[in-house]
Amino acid sequence: MASRRLKPRDARLIMGNEAVVEGAIFAGCRFFAGYPITPASEIAELFAERMPKVGGVFIQMEDEIASLGAVIGASIAGAKAMTATSGPGFSLMQENLGFACLAEVPCVIVDVMRAGPSTGLPTSPSQGDVLQARWGTHGDHPIIVLAASSTLECFTLTVKAFNLSEKYRVPVILLSDAIVAHMRETVVLPNSDELEIVDRPKPKMPPEWYIPYQDTGTGVPPMAAFGDGYRYHITGLIHDVRGFPTQREDEINPFMERLFRKITQGFKEICMTEGYMLEDAEYNVIAYGSVARAALRAVSDARMKGYKVGLLKLITLFPFPKKEVQEVLKNSKAVLVPEMNLGQIRREVKRVNDFMIPIHKINRVDGKLITPKDILGGIEAMIGG
Repeated sequence: MASRRLKPRDARLIMGNEAVVEGAIFAGCRFFAGYPITPASEIAELFAERMPKVGGVFIQMEDEIASLGAVIGASIAGAKAMTATSGPGFSLMQENLGFACLAEVPCVIVDVMRAGPSTGLPTSPSQGDVLQARWGTHGDHPIIVLAASSTLECFTLTVKAFNLSEKYRVPVILLSDAIVAHMRETVVLPNSDELEIVDRPKPKMPPEWYIPYQDTGTGVPPMAAFGDGYRYHITGLIHDVRGFPTQREDEINPFMERLFRKITQGFKEICMTEGYMLEDAEYNVIAYGSVARAALRAVSDARMKGYKVGLLKLITLFPFPKKEVQEVLKNSKAVLVPEMNLGQIRREVKRVNDFMIPIHKINRVDGKLITPKDILGGIEAMIGG
């Protein structure tokens, strides 16, 4: 991003949920359908105010099932569309999420995580939806899951979520939590020319030549909007290149392989991490979301005590950034994974731990934040133990 001299008016004090709304509008989102739920309700409230001002559409639906259904319909009609919810509502969206995956409908779902299961602790933070975000809907399916750890990232990662969704024709899930969503920070939002905006690939051929699910070099077929004169069939069934249901092996296998190939070909762009003090680190922390903020402070405090500790912050959770994690594991004597669940990302770290180093953990499921003090204690125990 190009640097520029900042004026006082450029700085804004906003909360994470507000930054999501601003990021979505910045990315070109012009349709939102949702249902209020703590701690995501402010997103719907702010969209209700902002959408009419930018020529967009806001609809409060009767429930979360209908919300994602409306978002899918709006996207098929050509709009950049999104919804926002929390754990209980996200559970209701899973069937429609599977439809969007199979029909390759771009859309963005923001899940502001709270403690569960069921209605759980409605106003308390959690990171318990991580594996649900990856595997909540049934069947093998490609998905992209991002995690925000700051108010500014709520903005930038919402823009990124739309870009990835449009480019790869896949639903993208942005995970936040009650802390990040309600935390207010002074941020400077980018100007319109400082972040790339990506739109979905559109057909360049006449309607009569259009093959809606044709394999391309990128694995992403062009997507015509309903109403633009391109007629094609959309279904939740496994389908052929024209969108009609099939049970032919020679059509099913290539189709499913293409769904995954379009994501694997984009690993370099999709898999995002940030490293802090990794160069000489002998021990490392791997964290994401709001816990990564506490982890950075803990790592800084550990450095003050003379410990060679670093932090790998995961921004993309799925597809799991295996290469980046393994690079940290290769250079570590041990790793600590703190998270507000019983170890969902730790399982992924252990899965790629070819170097068989100890993987330590700190877990909380009581709706309380893991503090820098908690993580510093875990670092000292890891080094001493």
